[in-house]
Amino acid sequence: MSHPHPELGPPPKLPKGGLRVTPLGGLGEIGRNMTVFEFDGRLLIVDCGVLFPEEEQPGIDLILPDFTSIRDRLDDVEGIVLTHGHEDHIGAVPYLLREKPDIPLIGSKLTLALIEAKLQEHRIRPYTLEVKEGERENLGPFDCEFIAVNHSIPDALAVAIRTGAGLVVATGDFKMDQLPMDNRLTDLHAFARLSEEGIDLLLSDSTNAEVPGFVPPERDISNVIRGVFAGAQKRIIVASFASHVHRIQQILDAAHEYGRRVAFVGRSMVRNMGIARDLGYLRVPAGLVVDVKTLDDLPDDEVVLVCTGSQGEPMAALSRMANRDHQIRIVPGDTVILASSLIPGNENAVYRVINGLTRWGANVVHKGNAKVHVSGHASAGELLYFYNICKPKNLMPVHGEWRHLRANAELGAMTGVPKDRIVIAEDGVVVDLIDGKARISGKVQAGYVYVDGLSVGDVTEASLKDRRILGDEGIVSVFVVVDSTTGKVVSGPTIQARGSGIEDSAFTAIVPKIEEAIARAAADGVAEPHQIQQLIRRTVGKWVSDGYRRRPMILPVVVEV
Repeated sequence: MSHPHPELGPPPKLPKGGLRVTPLGGLGEIGRNMTVFEFDGRLLIVDCGVLFPEEEQPGIDLILPDFTSIRDRLDDVEGIVLTHGHEDHIGAVPYLLREKPDIPLIGSKLTLALIEAKLQEHRIRPYTLEVKEGERENLGPFDCEFIAVNHSIPDALAVAIRTGAGLVVATGDFKMDQLPMDNRLTDLHAFARLSEEGIDLLLSDSTNAEVPGFVPPERDISNVIRGVFAGAQKRIIVASFASHVHRIQQILDAAHEYGRRVAFVGRSMVRNMGIARDLGYLRVPAGLVVDVKTLDDLPDDEVVLVCTGSQGEPMAALSRMANRDHQIRIVPGDTVILASSLIPGNENAVYRVINGLTRWGANVVHKGNAKVHVSGHASAGELLYFYNICKPKNLMPVHGEWRHLRANAELGAMTGVPKDRIVIAEDGVVVDLIDGKARISGKVQAGYVYVDGLSVGDVTEASLKDRRILGDEGIVSVFVVVDSTTGKVVSGPTIQARGSGIEDSAFTAIVPKIEEAIARAAADGVAEPHQIQQLIRRTVGKWVSDGYRRRPMILPVVVEV
């Protein structure tokens, strides 16, 4: 198995007849999926998603792929193929279209409806091309065939890309549920047909590669949800992804059966479920869904609230309910259902929300104590089955952390893919398909681009480090006025601390040390404000470290008079 090397340099010019594959996100992480294909001087992008921040990224709203490597080639892009409508596959599209709004978007009906609604908020009117499974479209030199796959959102597609370099198949996110809610199966017949043609490179979803066996059918959850509804005495609050149409359908069916009314809470949930209903993907009995404002008029045992926040997101409705920061107040006897998986990295945030809800008396039903979720990603048994059908000549695991990519590579090797034809790459690592063999040829920039409010890309790793220090250790400010001629202290030092756990009065002991250090520097001819600032920073930092074993951010301000 080939793998990236940290000393990789920029890739050479792509030879004529070769296909270049550059993942800009989704490898080594869960989210931010984006892959760029290059052939004959033209580019095709598959997916353009976001990654959601973790605790060590305070203040960040979203994390985007880095567009640097394609920014000066946007005129070469034939289109963006979107495999399905989850945020980790479509969420960054508005930020790419800000740079070139006329790049065509290609996807299924529901996927395009979801991204068009999102783009409307960004005031972008895209050019779209709706496709269905079984259809083929020529996008420049890329002959794309679209294949039905089953996932946790309707209308998901895999894409087979034919070029002069061979046939490449990108699965998107998929599983092989044999009893799907919408009766739309992963089209194994189509993959078998492509196998007969010869799949030169397969990019395969790795998210569940470590999980043995097969994913249970989505409809297995229905009886569990009905059981929860049957036993609930007061309100039922369901937290789910705002795009999980199949799961919401089961909630609606149970609510209808048990005589409850449903209200959607949260802008994205209201928007997405409205789209799904209007397009016929969500079946809603008349009178079942009501406005949240009317719930006060209904008895508690006739109410169901469906909201976002299943991943413990701080600003989502469920987290705010747990923190008593929402108009909907949790009361003893309420039942809360977390109807989704735990995305790696979100565990602490989710359990914090569960604890908060439990504190207020809610009965919290989640994956850990009831079967209220099944995954949308193929497990190891399904992947083995899939590889034996596809028989790829080269395999490139995608969509997963390192452990998932490795596990997926091992599965491919077990089914007969030669180990020297299995490429484990990471974000930015360039893979070329030349003369039928995939190999790593270099690396391009593919770091995190942070969205913080209206700011895109302005927050750096250094900024985040400062935020973490401020959050963990606090800040100490030191204000000093010095004589511009002699360098001697005229006024101060005045010291204030915030969040450091050290009282301002304690800093009286360090004032003579600062004055002595500045006087010594003045005697040595050091009078430049920046140098004095560094001197103060070192003096105060050592004192705080020695006396308190803490490392707050020290902000010296030196004013010359």
